[in-house]
Amino acid sequence: MAKRSLQASPSGVKKAKQHFAAKGWTQEYLANEVGIKTRQPIWRFFAGQAIERYTFFEICTRLDLDWREIALNPPLEYTRTDDLSAEEHELSNLDELVHMVRSRRHEKVRHQCGILQLLDISRPVSLEQVYIDVNILEQIASQQWLDVSDLGNLHPEDVDRFGLGKIKESQIPGMQAVEKYHKLRVLGKPGCGKSTFLKYLSNQCNFGKFAAEQVPIFITLRDFADSLREDKPANLLEYIHQEFLTSGISQLSTIKKLLQAGRVLLLVDGMDEVSNEEGIIILNEMRRFFDKYYKNQFIASCRVASHKLALKGFTDVEIAPFTEEQIIIFVRKWFVELSGASATNALVAASQFMEKLELPENWRFRRLVTTPLFLHLACSIYHREKKFPNKQAEFYKQGMDLLLGKWDESKGIERDQIYRGILLPQKLKLLSQVALATFEQKQYFFTQNVIEHHIGDYMQTLKETSIDPEEIHHVSTSVLKAIESQHGILAERAHGIFSFSYLALQEYFTARKIVASHNLQALGSSLSGLVDHITDPYWREIFLLTSSMLRSADSLMQLMKLQIDALVSQDPYLQEFLAWASKKSEANPSETRPAVGRAFYLALTRAPHLVPHFALACSLDQGALVDAALDDLLQESLIKQNKDFFYVHALADSLSNILGIVVDLGFRKALQKLSDQLPNSDHTKSSFDHWCQNNYAAWAKQLQLEISTHRDISNQWEFDSDQQHVLQSYYTANQLLLDCLNSNSEVTTSVREEIESTLLLPQEELEKREWA
Repeated sequence: MAKRSLQASPSGVKKAKQHFAAKGWTQEYLANEVGIKTRQPIWRFFAGQAIERYTFFEICTRLDLDWREIALNPPLEYTRTDDLSAEEHELSNLDELVHMVRSRRHEKVRHQCGILQLLDISRPVSLEQVYIDVNILEQIASQQWLDVSDLGNLHPEDVDRFGLGKIKESQIPGMQAVEKYHKLRVLGKPGCGKSTFLKYLSNQCNFGKFAAEQVPIFITLRDFADSLREDKPANLLEYIHQEFLTSGISQLSTIKKLLQAGRVLLLVDGMDEVSNEEGIIILNEMRRFFDKYYKNQFIASCRVASHKLALKGFTDVEIAPFTEEQIIIFVRKWFVELSGASATNALVAASQFMEKLELPENWRFRRLVTTPLFLHLACSIYHREKKFPNKQAEFYKQGMDLLLGKWDESKGIERDQIYRGILLPQKLKLLSQVALATFEQKQYFFTQNVIEHHIGDYMQTLKETSIDPEEIHHVSTSVLKAIESQHGILAERAHGIFSFSYLALQEYFTARKIVASHNLQALGSSLSGLVDHITDPYWREIFLLTSSMLRSADSLMQLMKLQIDALVSQDPYLQEFLAWASKKSEANPSETRPAVGRAFYLALTRAPHLVPHFALACSLDQGALVDAALDDLLQESLIKQNKDFFYVHALADSLSNILGIVVDLGFRKALQKLSDQLPNSDHTKSSFDHWCQNNYAAWAKQLQLEISTHRDISNQWEFDSDQQHVLQSYYTANQLLLDCLNSNSEVTTSVREEIESTLLLPQEELEKREWA
């Protein structure tokens, strides 16, 4: 029987130390590589002392050494390398066979699963350097039973979150899931990290950090499909045997013994990446193999929960979107590993990235980067440009290029024949048509019949498409499933209920459909249809995206301005109100644009439900500041019935501050007189209460009169509920127009200046300007 321990010879120790020094490792690092908890065996190895023989083998393997050249008096039974069966015959302990096979295959598995080739990155990347622990949803969102009518009232901000909230409690760490379920099928959108997760598990097993008693075998299913020959049936065991031959393991009996004993961790990646022609054959072989060797642990990955791809005894789980913490960790690792900067500068860049990502204007952008694919794309763009794209449409375009083409191309995947014939421009047109048709109906969720109907309508516009209803229905169903499984742009959110996987994508494709009109007349019609939604908050992002995607946004800006002015043109009272605001703004000499003052006085009325601040009024002159302070004082003086000393003292302080910036001498004198009338700290409680009871009401009325007389502001404007609603829409629409102007849209200087100078003007002044 072979010795249970080995020790290095003096010359072997010397050679081992040379290799160890060349690696630049520490003993703690080597212990981690070998998969042992302490460095004591490492220390003993370099001291020439006896250690457990398989630890000896592992140390030599990590140091790129032949253990026979290092060991003192190596056993004869280990000098044969051409036939593992002789070793197997000698090994009575199955654990020793596992250790031996793991040792032989260690470097191959490390090469196969320890590195990643990221899109647009020219060099391989260590998996350990960029990997983020994933979370798993034990309940699949698409397996919920819901009625589409129940989803019609969701706010746009809640669309992306739908389905995740109800199953949030079932979210567990990925490692916990693989320990909990012996047979697991991992589902998820393209680019969510399924393949990387399986590679990580294989790598962890390879280093003895997970399933140390098993031999990891990682199989890409499309590679298995490529290996099939016409004259031979699909044989997964033979494929594994051929894989083992590259590691010097020639005996098929070795693999069978491991499988029969349940000592294999088999990871099968990409169940959905095999074409239909081969899929049935391969799937049947997988089922046969899994049934025969049922004792082993099996983990497979697939994009969708397709029944035809179901595996007996497997539990389906889904990779969850990244949490805030996971996004932060990913970004830090990305910049440290891939930015080329020092660790300190990389972490600074990562922090700046997160700060920009969390800005309110980027909330839709933030929702999209919850998968490794999109987050990698965002980091790459930010690193290259030193900022996020000025036009979010550019980011969406690059993302769609990835999902619709480059992603499958980079992985060498060929899809089914029906969908393969649809070119990238046709896919973009199809998705754009579906997006606009559904968005116009406020359909963020739609039944399978509805989406197939829209797909069928588009397919009939293509050449050589059958007009037979049955054939069209069949093609539409196939195309829908292809878009869902291959690109993840459409997703089944509940049984038979679909949506775009992100609301941002539906908005992007809707804007793309508007912009991609085939001629000027059609474009004009599309833009006119768009401005009909100027007061609909759900269309805000469509306006921003459309304005940034147009070669010239002049026509859209002018159409928006006309539509906004028309909102208040038919109400004489609102026109009078706008005229007052315009007059007030002209009374305050200012270096700012005229629209700034008008916006300020409109906001100052504090009509119910109106926005408290207007973006145009971000820079105020002294007169406007006085009016703002007076308005606050006026509001405070009228709202409280029971007066106390602290309340009146606060009013006195506010009035004192206002006196410091009032220029008009007459107005200043009147305010000073009112300030002198307020009771001071010399008053007793009795005299203070007496003053408040007998004098406060008259004092507040006089304050209102003086402000109205000298500054023409008071609570004189009273709007009914309809007018309040119109004003709210008017405010919001003007803000949207400004945001579009400032969204890097292509607008000529003359059009921009004309719009900015005529913002918030009454109809009479607009007409005067037109005829001037």
